[in-house]
Amino acid sequence: MKLKGTVHDVIFNNPDTGYTVLSLETNGELVTVVGVLPILSQGERLTLEGHVASHQKYGEQFVVEDFVVENPNSKEGVVKYLSSGFIRGVGKKTAEKIYQEFGEKTFDVIENTPLLLTKVKGVSSARASEISKAVNEMKKMQDAIMYLQKFGVTAHTAVKIYNVYKEDTVSVVETNPYQLIDDVDGIGFISADRIAVATGQQKDGEFRIRASIIYCLQESAEKHGHTYLYREDLLQEASKLLDLDLAQMPQKVFDVLTKMVLEPSIKQFEKDQKTCISLIRHYNAEKFIASKIVRINKDCKAKSLNALNLIGEFEKQHNITFDEGQKNAVVTATCHGVSVITGGPGTGKTTIIKCIAHVFKHNKLRVGFCAPTGRAAKRMEQSTGFEAKTIHRMLGAEFSTGKMRFLYNSQNPLPLDVLVVDETSMVDIFVFASLLTAVDSGCHVILVGDKDQLPSVGAGNVLADIIASRSVEVCNLSTIYRQSQDSLIVSNAHLINGGKMPQINNQSKDFFFIANETDQISDTVVSLVKTRLPKFTSCNPMAIQTMSALKSGKAGVEVLNQLLQNALNPFSPTKPQVALGKTVFRQGDKVMQVVNNYSTEWTRVLPDGSTEAGQGVFNGDIGEIVEVDKYTGQVQVRFDDRLCTYNSYDLVELALAYAITVHKSQGSEFDVAVISLVSGPPTIINRNLLYTAITRAKKTVVLVGSKKVLALMVHNGFIVHRQTLLKEFLEKEKHIYETYFS
Repeated sequence: MKLKGTVHDVIFNNPDTGYTVLSLETNGELVTVVGVLPILSQGERLTLEGHVASHQKYGEQFVVEDFVVENPNSKEGVVKYLSSGFIRGVGKKTAEKIYQEFGEKTFDVIENTPLLLTKVKGVSSARASEISKAVNEMKKMQDAIMYLQKFGVTAHTAVKIYNVYKEDTVSVVETNPYQLIDDVDGIGFISADRIAVATGQQKDGEFRIRASIIYCLQESAEKHGHTYLYREDLLQEASKLLDLDLAQMPQKVFDVLTKMVLEPSIKQFEKDQKTCISLIRHYNAEKFIASKIVRINKDCKAKSLNALNLIGEFEKQHNITFDEGQKNAVVTATCHGVSVITGGPGTGKTTIIKCIAHVFKHNKLRVGFCAPTGRAAKRMEQSTGFEAKTIHRMLGAEFSTGKMRFLYNSQNPLPLDVLVVDETSMVDIFVFASLLTAVDSGCHVILVGDKDQLPSVGAGNVLADIIASRSVEVCNLSTIYRQSQDSLIVSNAHLINGGKMPQINNQSKDFFFIANETDQISDTVVSLVKTRLPKFTSCNPMAIQTMSALKSGKAGVEVLNQLLQNALNPFSPTKPQVALGKTVFRQGDKVMQVVNNYSTEWTRVLPDGSTEAGQGVFNGDIGEIVEVDKYTGQVQVRFDDRLCTYNSYDLVELALAYAITVHKSQGSEFDVAVISLVSGPPTIINRNLLYTAITRAKKTVVLVGSKKVLALMVHNGFIVHRQTLLKEFLEKEKHIYETYFS
């Protein structure tokens, strides 16, 4: 529906997001309006499109979907506008004098011949200039946002674009809309291309080709983990994206790429007798990691720590006996600058971490513990008894002026002598490079992880490349210790990892297989999560985690989430909810953050009752919706002890998490896990993925699906090869060091 009126009062406006609450005077009545709008002033006329919603606390409000802003034309409107406060020094009396002098031509004078304002008593030429500048800046902002909306850009995104370019917004968009990809968070090639087509940009223009090349390199990193592409592959991918004649486009793309390699954003090099292309930030990140690892190893001098005696002391205190491999892992960590401890579940990684800490702390050395995700850090803290932080929190991450900044860096290194990083297989090159930047000379770095789990979601293959390079000491733990006689989770995980079928014994207490055809899987999963497993394990249904390899399909994540939401948190008139496309977010829902957002603000209550504020919610964080404002679309989510507020346009960052993909489960551990075994492409349905899924379960795991799919996964050893440079860089750096510095 449409609504026309005059802005009576702006109650609230967030200049970063554009979220606004105002009262609109229409037909003699005041209507509360909410939505994403540009900065507005009293007296401005609005034509709005949207809908009316009823709020239990605030009553009826008009929710804006689209808008048009016009200058006020009445005396009351002009006076309100000019005296609303956005023009410094102009009050109601001055505004009335201006209108009395110029009447309906007031804005024409202000915008085009501002010196005429000096006719008004008390308005100097300087004041006239200030008035004109303020009015024109606001008009430019409003015009720019309305201009962008013509191309299907949402008001929220339009505000973000304007905040970057200000009065140059229209000029930038008309000249090179692909610049938005680099400058504006959340704008990708598809969005920029839509604007470009609408503004008449040539489909084979150089700006478009450049953007497609950058986009293909970024996508290969974000979706497949590659840090470079072979030039021929890049040419083909970019040509397909441009959707032009493939017979002609590779040459045109090649010509543009030839220009780009002379610029600082692209790196061209030879590898495997082929020409390769990398984004310079990927290339530099891996090169830095390699040089820093070799430097840490070189600078970290062996210390007399009395390690063997302290290991014996630790064994007595904890009534355990280490084998030679475990003792070697502890000693190696104390003797080298960088070392790796890797092994599957039950091989004693956590106990070894505790022993390493015991040795270092006994020698008065400062030890820090961190992991890539909040859940992984919390699990590390619970299992070791030492405080553990996310890598971002350890580095003192802050998000300001649109960029991530770290308190600890090369100029202000971490105040540590020893750094232990758990779940290192999850760490991408950028996070790891930032961490190593803050590591001081002489610090020991101990990397812990399971090399057989899925690699990081982001670019690179850090742990696997470090191990494969043989540039640091690696302790590979293989003996299984953590398993009771009637437990099968750990032993079956190792069987699967070795390419052998798991032992299926539904008389065991923790590992079960339920044979189902695809059509039956979803119903069985719902029954297990809602009723059967809570009775068997005494676990709250909300704490039971369902996983699937695929998002779509009859037993994929999307279908399972809908069914589990209906079963565990069904619709109720007393439970407010909001919709985003086909997804309904309801109070009480289990949700997951699906992208890294370093600027999302959170608060938490500390043990002493005080409140702490911070920023950053990360891909894979799981929480619960504790409050929904169905009118404004605001949603409050509690992630463990952090409380975050999402506006309606931020909900794209959330997904229901009753069921999640196995990739999203990395770094997490769940008491009870239900795994949907579905058929799919061999690049996904493989041993690596099944092993990762099973090792997420701590107490109980249930596989649901056909034995055929189970066997296919177990015997499919396919591992997606990531095109990375870290292994090669490490080998070269180590060779240089051994040649010239040993």
